[in-house]
Amino acid sequence: MKKLLFTVLSILTLAGCKEKTQKEEIERDTLDVKIDSTFQTAVKQYRYLSNQVTLGEYPKTFYKDKEGLETSNSGWWCSGFFPGTLFYLDEAVGAQDLKEEGVAILEDLKKEQFNTSTHDLGFMMYCSFGNAERLAPKKEYEEILMNSAKSLSTRYNDTVQAIRSWNSAPWNKAGEDDLVVIIDNMMNLELLFWATKHSGDSTYYDIAVNHANTTIENHFRKDYSSYHEVIYDELTGKAKLKITNQGAADSSAWARGQAWGLYGYVVMYRETKDKKYLEQAKSIANFLLNHPNLPKDKIPYWDFNAPKIPNALRDSSAGAIIASALIELSTYTTGEISSKYLNDAKVMLKSLLSSEYIAEVETNGGFILKHGVGNMPNNTEVDTPLSYGDYYLIEAMLRYKELNK
Repeated sequence: MKKLLFTVLSILTLAGCKEKTQKEEIERDTLDVKIDSTFQTAVKQYRYLSNQVTLGEYPKTFYKDKEGLETSNSGWWCSGFFPGTLFYLDEAVGAQDLKEEGVAILEDLKKEQFNTSTHDLGFMMYCSFGNAERLAPKKEYEEILMNSAKSLSTRYNDTVQAIRSWNSAPWNKAGEDDLVVIIDNMMNLELLFWATKHSGDSTYYDIAVNHANTTIENHFRKDYSSYHEVIYDELTGKAKLKITNQGAADSSAWARGQAWGLYGYVVMYRETKDKKYLEQAKSIANFLLNHPNLPKDKIPYWDFNAPKIPNALRDSSAGAIIASALIELSTYTTGEISSKYLNDAKVMLKSLLSSEYIAEVETNGGFILKHGVGNMPNNTEVDTPLSYGDYYLIEAMLRYKELNK
C-alpha cells in the first residue's frame, strides 16, 4: 500500500513539474514573439523619428496636445540615448540605415567629450560611443571615450569622495561651498570602469568605487529606498541636506531614482565583483518588488508614495530601467531569488510590450514607449514618451533574448 501511494505521488509530482515546465516554455515563447514584434515596430518608429530631426537635434519627448516633438542640442543629458537606441536596434534586427544614422549623429555628439560642466557624460557618451565601440571598435571611439572619462573625473571631489552632479542647486539652498550629488550619477560610473579597463589607469576605477561607497552611506534609508539628492559641505565632506527634488516629497521613493540606484549597483557588482554591491542591489530590488504600492503589472507609479494612488500616473521609463537591471541581476544570483528577479522582469516586459504602453507606428512622435514621467513637480514631460525609456526598453529586450539563446 505504501509503495503504491509513493508511486502515485511520484507520478503526480512529475506530472505537475512537466505541466509547469510546459507553461514556462509557452510563456517564454509568447514573450519572445512579442519582443520580436516590438523590435520591428521600434525600427519603424525610429525611422519615422529620424525623419523628424536634422543633424544636431536630439529627440527628448513628444507632447501630443502641445508643441509636438521636443528636441535638444548635444549638451543635454539625454543626447546619447537617440544614437544608442539606433545602435541597439541594428544589433537586434540588423537595421543598417539606423546604424548609419547613429554613426552620423556621433560626428556632432563627439564634441561633448571635452564637456566638464556635466556629470552626465556616462549617459551622453557611454550609451552612444560605448555601444558604437562595443559593436564596431575604432581607435577614434576609444579616444573619445577616454577623453569623456577624463572630463567626468574632473568633477570628483576627494574630500566628499563623490562626483559633483549639478553645479549648483539654489532652489534647494545649495551654497557656494556645497557639492550636490543625485542618485542618477550612479549611472555614469560605467564609463569610468571602461576607462580603467582600456587604459590600465586605476584612477577612474577608484573614483567610481569611492562615489558608490559615499552614495551607499548617505543616499539610502534603512528600507533601501533612496533620496534623490544629497547636498554635501565640500570643505568637510559631511552630508548637510537630503531631499527628493523630482519626487512627491523629500521622504518619498521617487520611482526613477530607485531604478537608477538599482541599475547602478548591479553595474558596480559586475565591474568589481565586490559582494557588498550585490547585496545593495538585491536590497534595493527587494524594496521595489515587495513594495505594497507596486501594481500587479509591475510598472511603478511615478513615485512609490505618490498622491492619488491607485490613480497616480505610472512611469514606463522607470519600469524599463528596472526590468533591464533585474535581468542582469538574475544572472548574479541563484535559486528562488534569481527566478523571482527574472520572473518579475518578464512581467514588467509583458506589461510594457502591451498596447497600453507601446505606441502604434507613426504615432507618439516616433517614440516607442508611452506614459513616461520626467519631472512631475516641475510639470515637465508628464505622461509623455522619453528617449531614455525607449533606450532601456530595447536594452531589456536584448538582454532577455540573450539570456534565452
